Amino acid sequence: MSAYVESLIQRQLERDRLRELIEDAEADHGPVDQSAVDAKRAILRGETASSADAA
Repeated sequence: MSAYVESLIQRQLERDRLRELIEDAEADHGPVDQSAVDAKRAILRGETASSADAA
């Protein structure tokens, strides 16, 4: 059980740090373009543009 809790804590710390990095980047460069994020996500998932729009 303690290994499970430790894993959850580590995951939360990673998410917190990622959120901090995103906030810092947005402060320096402005907010992210959600359509660009969606397009990159589709590429990483191997989706075509038309299948990404359907999701």
